[in-house]
Amino acid sequence: MKWLLLASIALYLFGSFRKAGFIAALLTELVYLGIRGAELGRLPLIGPQDTLAFFSASIGLMALPFLYARQLRYASFSWGAGCMAALFALLALPFPTLNMPLPPVLRTYWFELHVALAFFAYALFGVGAFLGGMFLRKGERTLLDLQYKAALVGYSFFSASMVAGGIWGYYAWGTYWLWTPKELWTSILWLFYSLYLHLRLKGSQWERAVAWGGIIGFAVALFTYLGVSMLMRSSHSF
Repeated sequence: MKWLLLASIALYLFGSFRKAGFIAALLTELVYLGIRGAELGRLPLIGPQDTLAFFSASIGLMALPFLYARQLRYASFSWGAGCMAALFALLALPFPTLNMPLPPVLRTYWFELHVALAFFAYALFGVGAFLGGMFLRKGERTLLDLQYKAALVGYSFFSASMVAGGIWGYYAWGTYWLWTPKELWTSILWLFYSLYLHLRLKGSQWERAVAWGGIIGFAVALFTYLGVSMLMRSSHSF
C-alpha cells in the first residue's frame, strides 16, 4: 500500500505547479490514509510513519483554500506547498508500520480530536511560514495578510487541540495538565503565536518582523512535534 504514498509524493513534486496536480496528489494521499484507517479501525495517528503521513496530508488540506485565494496568483505557492507535503511523506517511508491495537489510555475520541487538530494547526503554521518567505522575497503586502490569516486559523485549531488534549488527559491520567516536555513545548508554542498575532498591531514598520515571526514559529512547531518526540522522554512521544 506504500505505493499510494509514493505516488502522492511524485505528484506533489512533479505535478503540484498546477492546481490539478496538487489536488491529485492530495487525493492520492487521502486514499492511502483512508485505506490505512480502515485497516486499523481508527485514524492512523500512532507511530512516526502514520503521524508523518497524516501531517503531510494536513499540509495539503490546509494549503488547498490558499490555492484559490484571489490574492495568491503564484504557481510557486502550490509547488512549494506540494514540496513541503512531499518532504514529510518522504520522511514517513523509512519507518515501520505499527498495527497494534490502541492502548486503553488512547481509546477515546478526545485523543483523535486532540492530535488531528494539532496537525491541522502545524500545517497552517507551515503554510504561513512559506507565505512569509514569499513576502520577504517579493514584498507584497497581500502575502503577509495571507500569512497572518493562516497563523490565526492555525492558532484557533491549536487552542482547540489543547482543550481536547486536557479533556483526554483528565480521562487518561486524572488531571488536565502534566508538565511533560511535550506539554511544556506546547505551552511555549501557544504563547509564541499569542505574541506573534499581536505583533502585527505594531504597524507597517514591523512587517518583516511579522514575516520572520511566522517562519520561526513553524520551526518551534516542528520541534514541538518532532524534536520533543525524538530527543526527550515524554508520555506524548511516538
